[in-house]
Amino acid sequence: MASVDAKIAARKARTRHRTALKRVTRLARTRARLAGHRHRGSRYLRVVAAWSTRRLVRHAKRLKRSVRHLRLTGGAPNVAIPPQLKAIAYCESHGNPRAVSSTGKFRGLFQFDYRTWATVGGKGDPAAAPTIEQYRRAAMLYHRAGAAPWPVCGR
Repeated sequence: MASVDAKIAARKARTRHRTALKRVTRLARTRARLAGHRHRGSRYLRVVAAWSTRRLVRHAKRLKRSVRHLRLTGGAPNVAIPPQLKAIAYCESHGNPRAVSSTGKFRGLFQFDYRTWATVGGKGDPAAAPTIEQYRRAAMLYHRAGAAPWPVCGR
């Protein structure tokens, strides 16, 4: 009877380990995608497969926090925000991060159109993005093209 219980316990332990391993690899893949990095799947799997279930669970919690943070900031890198952007934001939308033009084409603090927003890595509606993400994306665009994307306010 004891050997049957031991086999059941061992099977449950293997299942818990396999589940934790799947969760960690999925979160690591998501984190790499959001951060714009390349995930090294098989190499990563070889390393974490040897970890205990307890360590995998702790690592999954850290990865989940990291993914949540990247989703909140849009995964935008920490780009230096030039002081000119504050003036551009005020000129474009009077500092309103939810501003939408009368035609609905230009949206958010810097009046991005969807195409420009996507070229700097933005997802979804620019007006729905957090203010800090709008600043980061605008800084990325400013570093790439200067004030040219804002022909009136960028002078």
